Amino acid sequence: MLFFSVCLFLKVSAQQKDSFHFLNDTTVLNNVTITAFGANAQWKEVPAAVAVINQQQLHRVENASLIPVMNTIAGVRMEERSPGSYRLSIRGSLLRSPFGVRNVKLYWNDIPFTDAGGNTYLQLVDLNQLSSVEVIKGPASSLYGANTGGAVILHPDTYSSKTNVIDAGISGGSFGFFNEHVGWNYKASGFHSSLEQSHMQSDGYRQQSRMRRDAVKWNGELSINSKQKLSVFLAYTDLYYQTPGGLTEQQMDSAPKQARSIAILQKAAVYNKTAFSGLTLSSVISKNWSNNTTVTLNHTDFKNPFVTNYEKRNELNYGARTSFDYHVESNSVNVHWLTGAEWQQNYSQIDDYDNNSGTIGNVQFKDLLYATQYFFFTQLNLAFNKKLTLQAGLSDNKQLLKYKRKSDPSFKEYVNDNTKALLAPRFSLLYKIDNTVSAYAVAAKGFSPPTLAEVHPSDGNYYNLQPENGWNYEAGLKGFALQSRLEFDASVYYFALKNAIVRRLNDAGAEYFVNAGSTIQKGIEAWLKYHIINNKDGLITHLALANSFTYQPYKFDKYISGSNDFSGNKLTGVPKFVNVTSIDIETSKSLYSNITLNSTGNIPLNDGNTVYANKYQLLQLKVGYKKLLPSCLLDVFVVADNLLNKHYSLGNDINAAGNRYFNPAAKRNFIVGCNVKF
Repeated sequence: MLFFSVCLFLKVSAQQKDSFHFLNDTTVLNNVTITAFGANAQWKEVPAAVAVINQQQLHRVENASLIPVMNTIAGVRMEERSPGSYRLSIRGSLLRSPFGVRNVKLYWNDIPFTDAGGNTYLQLVDLNQLSSVEVIKGPASSLYGANTGGAVILHPDTYSSKTNVIDAGISGGSFGFFNEHVGWNYKASGFHSSLEQSHMQSDGYRQQSRMRRDAVKWNGELSINSKQKLSVFLAYTDLYYQTPGGLTEQQMDSAPKQARSIAILQKAAVYNKTAFSGLTLSSVISKNWSNNTTVTLNHTDFKNPFVTNYEKRNELNYGARTSFDYHVESNSVNVHWLTGAEWQQNYSQIDDYDNNSGTIGNVQFKDLLYATQYFFFTQLNLAFNKKLTLQAGLSDNKQLLKYKRKSDPSFKEYVNDNTKALLAPRFSLLYKIDNTVSAYAVAAKGFSPPTLAEVHPSDGNYYNLQPENGWNYEAGLKGFALQSRLEFDASVYYFALKNAIVRRLNDAGAEYFVNAGSTIQKGIEAWLKYHIINNKDGLITHLALANSFTYQPYKFDKYISGSNDFSGNKLTGVPKFVNVTSIDIETSKSLYSNITLNSTGNIPLNDGNTVYANKYQLLQLKVGYKKLLPSCLLDVFVVADNLLNKHYSLGNDINAAGNRYFNPAAKRNFIVGCNVKF
């Protein structure tokens, strides 16, 4: 009732009733501007492997999770161990990611979303807050700092050209799923505002897998004068999700809905309350010079009653990023130079206690940790006669860690653990074969220092870990054909990673991490999309077929752990083959359908390659009715997930103790929903 009352109030408050022009997925990538590496250019003119997801693609399966759409990108894998517990990797960084995000740097526009400790709370992001996502595949350390897998740039919902725009949605479905959101876009002279509220909850498919997320977000943009613009981002998220724990294969086959009995007894869960803010000043200094400067501040109150302990974390993060942009054009060459710096500071107070059935017990230890990351970057872009583009970038990176155990009297001084300065160069070139097709090549070095969660994992000890690093060599071909009806992007790469960080579990089930020698990560990625029908006068107004293919025969190069030699084994957690096929249909009767078939190969779950997750086929279907009415745009839909009713694990525990590798995903389930825009 509250939801509809808010919608009605905002609708009545609206001052303009202009007709809506709904941007559907018939828009080809040729019309999309890429911001990665400061390009501000068309997709095919950027000398990098970059995938773009627009707002319509974000919602092509359902409006609750990034997982379905992220997994349509070749080389990208997003997992869910239980509702709210996400894991993201680009080109195989799952080896290091027992949960969350490792080796990938995230930004909210120009604001660093990954903190100085290397942690990214991706589960705090509500899909309704986004207008698009850019995924940079391969090391991007020359401009974005610590990463070996790549970077992700999240773009918030765009400001409307109308004075008032209200959008709202509500949906519900299997396993107690419920989701609602209300958004308000407002425009006045020199000022834009975007306010979004959302609530999502689910009982979960398994025992001990309930979740709830409440979020509110505001973006504001103020034109100070003709040369300066101020942007503000404020967000608060209150997230709670239970953690059922991994199962053995026998447990998963016999009773996939069960949780570990000790997880139920200990009331294992995560409580995360995060306030996030960012302020960006964009300035035009002169005809050729401009500057973007961002400052950010966020705070996280984190509690995690776990099987072995009860952890409380108080985290404060702040930082800044500035980038100077020099741009000059002539008939023969365009020069674009970026140079700047980024600095981030993290303070964490970590208190661990005994977990007495979900309540705090005796102190195990109390720690204070500080993490600082900073880097300087510069990048030169030269475009000759609009045919050949050369790009060269370099960053100089540093990480500083210090920690102190307050509960141990012997820790009288802070212990420092600093990495040496790391240089991360990147060289790329792109040649436009003609106006529609480009070939590109990249050589880039990436690095990723250990995160706080790895230096100080859940077993309570401190570990001296070395940064991962390695060179990536890549070549690709992308563009359009058949009068832009066919879009394609194909690449081949070779990445040699040194000092790979892998997860281990002790006898009590607590995790720790070690450097594991080197890996060879070479692969092939191919994506194409064919607009078969694009005719507004027919019954079927739009019919598009897309396919992404990923081939990842990754292996350990040199890896010896104790008496075990894993050299030559397949890389843990990475499927060799992934193929995703999608079909999008729109009709003149306002009906539409989106179909996605994800075929994922078997996945090695331990370094010895003795246990595998079986291959699976995941079929998802969305059918909807989308109609432009006199006062609003109406979208009513039904989503069917796992239509083939497959028995599979979407998020696996790597090198798990007690053979508890599997986190069963929901079998066939449904969502029904409605979105309106006034």
